[in-house]
Formats: sequence, C-alpha cells, structure tokens
Amino acid sequence: MSKTLFEKVWDSHIVDSVESGQEILYIDRHFIHEVTSPQAFDGIRRRGTGLFRKNRIVATADHNVPTKDQHLPIKDLLSKLQVDTLIQNCDDFDIELYGLGHPYQGIVHVIGPELGITKPGMTIVCGDSHTSTHGAFGAIAFGIGTSQVEQVMATQCLLLERPKTMRITINGNLADGVSSKDIILYIISKLGTAGGTGYFVEYAGSAITALSMEARMTICNMSIEMGARGGMIAPDEITYDYVKGREFSPKGDSFDKAICHWNTLYSDEDAQFDKEYAFEAEEIPPMITYGTNPGMGIGISDKIPKSNSESFKKSLKYMGLEMDMSLLGKRIDHVFIGSCTNSRIEDLRIVADYVKGKQKAEHVKAMIVPGSKQVEKQAEEEGIHEVLKEAGFELREPGCSACLGMNEDKIPEGEYCISTSNRNFEGRQGPGARTMLVSPLTAAIIAIEGKIVDTRNFVNEVVTA
Repeated sequence: MSKTLFEKVWDSHIVDSVESGQEILYIDRHFIHEVTSPQAFDGIRRRGTGLFRKNRIVATADHNVPTKDQHLPIKDLLSKLQVDTLIQNCDDFDIELYGLGHPYQGIVHVIGPELGITKPGMTIVCGDSHTSTHGAFGAIAFGIGTSQVEQVMATQCLLLERPKTMRITINGNLADGVSSKDIILYIISKLGTAGGTGYFVEYAGSAITALSMEARMTICNMSIEMGARGGMIAPDEITYDYVKGREFSPKGDSFDKAICHWNTLYSDEDAQFDKEYAFEAEEIPPMITYGTNPGMGIGISDKIPKSNSESFKKSLKYMGLEMDMSLLGKRIDHVFIGSCTNSRIEDLRIVADYVKGKQKAEHVKAMIVPGSKQVEKQAEEEGIHEVLKEAGFELREPGCSACLGMNEDKIPEGEYCISTSNRNFEGRQGPGARTMLVSPLTAAIIAIEGKIVDTRNFVNEVVTA
C-alpha cells in the first residue's frame, strides 16, 4: 500500500492503538527548556514514576535567558528562578543540561539540528510550538503541552489522534531577494492562520528541494502559524550532507546504514493526501506582515487590503496603519534578527554579506541574536561579528530574545520592529510593540535604509537560500 512520508514515519512508531481510534506513539527525542518543564518534573516527583528513558531527553536554557553578560548572575528574578529550577531538576534526575556558558547552549530548535541530534525518520517533541522546525529533516516533530511533557518523561510515549495529511507543492525558481521566509509567509497569507488546522504538512516541489537545510528549517518552523500540527520535507542528499560529521550523528558504517533507511523516507508516487495546494515560486515576492497574526502578510510593495471585519480593523488600529495603505517609506525604530526561525549561521551570513561596508540608519536600533553558542563561535571565526559591529548592529549572546518578550529584550510600546521571528501577535515582543515579520535579507536592507523599501531595488544576484 502506498504511503505518504508522514504515514511511513508515524506508522513505524505506533506502539499500540486504543478503541477510541487514538494511537500510542513512541517518541525518539524529547527536548526540554526552562519554561515548560518545571510542572512536569513536579508531576514526576509526586507520582514517583521516575524518567523512563532519560538519555532521550535534551535540555537547554533559551526562552527566558538574558542575551547580555550571560557570565554574570541573572538579574531578572523570574528568569533566574526558571533557569535555576531547570538546573536543579536536571541535576536531580541526572539529565545533561546545555545551560548558560555551555558550548552547546542555544535555542532548542537550533541546537538539535546543528549537533546532529535531529535526524530523518525520528519522532521529536518539545514543550514549544515551533518544534515543527525539526520536520525539515523528514522527522515528525511537534509541540506539546506541559501535561504531555510529563507523559513523555514517564513513558516515552504519547496518546494521540492521527492528523490528516496535506501537501504543499512549490515549483519554479525564486526571484532575487526572495527567500524561504518569504515562501512560508506567502503560503500563510494565502491559506490563513487556520488553513492547516488538523493537518501535518509535507512541503514538496523543485523550489523546496533547491533550498539549503537551514532554509528548509525556516519553512517547517512556521507551519504552526497556519494551524498545522507540523511540517515535513523529505530527506535527500542535501539533508545527508548537513547531518554527516556532526557531534551526535552516526559515524562510519552506522551512517551508511542510516542513509539506507533514510532513502526510504519519501511519499510514494501514488500516495494520497487529504488536501493539496500548489504555488509557483516566481509569483512569490519579498513579504512583510502588517497586522497582528502571521497570515496578515503582503508583498512588500503591495497595499494593505480592505476588510469589514472588526478584528481586522482592531488589528490595524493596534499597528497604527490603515486599509489601502502602502508600507513603503514607513519609518522603522527597531530591527531584530534572531529567533528559532532565522538565527542560524546562514541567516547571519546573508545579513553580513549585505551590510558589509554600509551603516545602519542612525535612528534604528538593530539587534542580532545568534541561535546558539555554536553559531556565535562560527560567526566570530568567519569575521561576521566584526562586519555587523562596523555596520552598527549589536550582536548579542544566544537566546530566544526579542521573539517573545519573555526576557529583557522587549520593544517599547508603540514602536515598530522589523523582525525575523515567527509571530507578530499583540504584545508578543513587549506590551504595545508593533511587529512586522520579514526575511533576514529584508531586515538587513530596512536596517540600513531606516524605512520600509522594496527590497528588490536593493539586491543584485544576492544568494538568499
């Protein structure tokens, strides 16, 4: 019987089924951080169950950590409590922790792939919605709630309803200055924030297979923003080349054997999906959001659409914008380049390549936060940090930073922030903050210009994969 990529991975992890139709799924890897794990550890203690397979747990501190002076004691009391609690819990249960100061510390969805922990065909969960990032490797990866975090700790399994399947195919060649971030913002603008609800999405087509692994991760990362349970891309030679030689990747004959299995992870030619969509890469422009959810996106030179919806009007009021308005020329106060969506070394290279020899606009505060200590180290080795510093950008230490306004890196009320993160909800980057989502290249160009511009007028054969 023909199967989709999703069905192949899911079916190979079924432990049992129950009369209600739910299935018990084995989980290969469980990532935890300081925000959603404390209650789960408390539950494990109360029940006395212990951890079923502690070696399947990977812990790091990322959400609520400062991105300056990480060698000093944390000043914010809530942040300190959360990080200290994670340290204590990992110590009590003998879990290795990539905490502040550790060479592997970083955003959970950045360190998993870069360390070779994330591999094709795995099932991966974390108490974080953007766990879908790991699906770029042909893995089933999704976010879970705190009670489910405890379930995985105690049993290494989850009781789940099987999602429906969707395939989104994008063929053709992207225009200069258009990247994977523009692809996913374009898709969400077309399908809406509920268009993927109940589905696991597979991304396919020539425009997808041409992307680098880091670009693929960006697309899968934001699958949740259209309501999908997760996103996947079939592994290929680009995947294998990325995984090979990493710290926790298979070595030697084990790697060759792994590839033999990974080569079976694709959707069969006559596999049936519950829903399918197709788009042409040439039609995708540089994208920017104008509202308070990722589905409110337009081509950067387009005008804000019209709508009689009260929620639409409320969103524009919050953003200080109007219907039928062009964003071109809009003055910007902040630029944030980071988050689990766009904080990898490739993202920093794209920014550095553009801003080299230029200066950011004087009134713009530009902050770049690498996704991990490994990214930070590589940026320094390549001289990227010096390029960014000379252009007026502030390079911080790894963490989720201004993506979610949970730590000290907040955007002031009423000010506009061009952000490479994944969400632009009201108050997401701080109370009253006004967030516009874009790609790293678009963010770099706007930082230099100090206002929103049509980025196609500023790029010539720029590599933006």
